[in-house]
Amino acid sequence: MAKDKTAYVCSNCGQESAKWIGKCPSCGQWNTFKEIRIAADTGTMAAKSAAMTVRHAHASGKGNKPLRLSEISAKDEPRMDMHDAELNRVLGGGLVPGSIVLLGGEPGIGKSTLTLQTILRMPERKILYVSGEESAHQLKMRAERIDHPENDSCQILCETSLEHIFEHIKDVAPELVVIDSIQTISTEDVDSSPGSITQVRECASALLRFAKTSGIPVILIGHITKEGTLAGPKILEHIVDTVIQFEGDQHYMYRILRSIKNRFGSTSELGIYEMLQTGLRQVSNPSELLLNQDHEGLSGIAISSAIEGVRPFLVETQALVSTAAYGTPQRTATGFDQRRLNMLLAVLEKRVGFKLAQKDVFLNIAGGLRVTDLAMDLSVIAAVLSSNVDTPIESGWCMAGEVGLSGEVRPVNRIEQRVAEAEKLGFSHMIVPRHNLQGFNHSKFNIELVPVRKVEEALRALFG
Repeated sequence: MAKDKTAYVCSNCGQESAKWIGKCPSCGQWNTFKEIRIAADTGTMAAKSAAMTVRHAHASGKGNKPLRLSEISAKDEPRMDMHDAELNRVLGGGLVPGSIVLLGGEPGIGKSTLTLQTILRMPERKILYVSGEESAHQLKMRAERIDHPENDSCQILCETSLEHIFEHIKDVAPELVVIDSIQTISTEDVDSSPGSITQVRECASALLRFAKTSGIPVILIGHITKEGTLAGPKILEHIVDTVIQFEGDQHYMYRILRSIKNRFGSTSELGIYEMLQTGLRQVSNPSELLLNQDHEGLSGIAISSAIEGVRPFLVETQALVSTAAYGTPQRTATGFDQRRLNMLLAVLEKRVGFKLAQKDVFLNIAGGLRVTDLAMDLSVIAAVLSSNVDTPIESGWCMAGEVGLSGEVRPVNRIEQRVAEAEKLGFSHMIVPRHNLQGFNHSKFNIELVPVRKVEEALRALFG
């Protein structure tokens, strides 16, 4: 009998090698090669499976053939409504038939809860929910805990064998398949434990072939590592059509659904949920929830009008500046880029003249959000200066503007949406870049706009 073979696979990019290597020649990471055992007949069985799939496709008349670019239709395919406005927005308008979606997140963040409550709200679709982590009794208890309508079209299957899953899919004939999670599924073609690099890669490839040939969309739930990246080989993210990250701090009630990769829509969209005892609630207007505190007379707080995707919302920036207790001052940012904070502090010291070299600076974006909008720069500088001089910013003021290295306030995009959101929430004054007011229609808004060209002008308007 043929002996099993041993190979080494990079856990980061999936590069294979016949022997162990310290540094991966493909991705450049160190100590990422893991030893795996490959059955002697793995290649033969995989080849037979692939050949049978191709023969079946040609026999059913679904085999692909070359097409001219002019023969291909450019019309959008009909999407599957998930009955969840936030999830539909992140997916690009709904779930595309035949697509494969990977949903990742930290343990306990609410991935299974979001998926279960979504499919329970789709009684018009026949759905197969495959769970390899939880029993049917646990899923029943979760379904009773969350507020959901009765749905008998959703069937639960507790199985970890990929071959058995495909047999049940053939019997049930679902319109949507959910796999929870991909790290628990294994195939008999690979002689290794579930969750290994080879198992995850082969199972994901088989599910991809199933989705593309049958037109049935597949949702995969995946784990993440301690570094925050999706567990398994990097090829897993290349295989799927859409990668969605479900993130948030477990100590906060808010959860962020963010698209990392999307072949059918924008990756800048954002979905916000609120974790309740009865499940996840969609937050259609996050600004009202993020600004529900009274900060009258408190220093170190500034309000910024940010945009994530197509949605504007107002974010509270908190800063604390104190004398450094040790020789090296600390620079800590939560929800904001640490390197950009250091750059803004250098601008504040060089261009405005405030000495912060011997002071600790702590920055926090309230609500557990992680914001990447460059229009937050002005509010970060204002909050830091407010805490440094211990002078609160008057209520009713908000701002939006990118700060350059020369201390200039650069224009930001979609200024009208930012101003409209600030006016809707009752703000009376808003600091905006002067360049953004060229061609701006003031008659539509009652809020007073304060144009600034440099950081000094913005600070003079706030603090006199």
